[in-house]
Amino acid sequence: MKKFFIVLIAVVAFGFTSNAQNAIGVRGVFGNGSGAEVSYQTAMGSANRLELDLGWHNFEKWGSYINLTGIYQWNFNITGGLGWYAGIGANVGMFTGNKVENGNIGLGFDAQIGIEYNFDFPLQISLDFRPQWDVLGAASGFGYGLALGLRYRF
Repeated sequence: MKKFFIVLIAVVAFGFTSNAQNAIGVRGVFGNGSGAEVSYQTAMGSANRLELDLGWHNFEKWGSYINLTGIYQWNFNITGGLGWYAGIGANVGMFTGNKVENGNIGLGFDAQIGIEYNFDFPLQISLDFRPQWDVLGAASGFGYGLALGLRYRF
């Protein structure tokens, strides 16, 4: 777990040192389980970015789940500050409840599609849908989440 946090800090620190547009904030997630995530975005080229989300989710069937999700996103402008995005990525996490039957560690693949608005001041609001297919752990199989995000852009 210590190595996990060291890697996370290194990735975030790398994003802070780049000249690209970054954003940090929160996502409220609703779907198979509800939860909250700390969300970080960093630009990768002119129209792409990496989103990293560190979250806590509660599932009635399995208990609490702490996870890290990384999504590579392609961004498309609609008009002004309004745009949409789509991406693919992966997640890894750990169940902390006592209801777990198939192992505490979870691993899966994610997709994401959403819409966002970047205000004239450094605030971004987004709404996205993220289906995922977990291949390892108690929650193996298909899941999904709908999230509302608020991020500070810098």
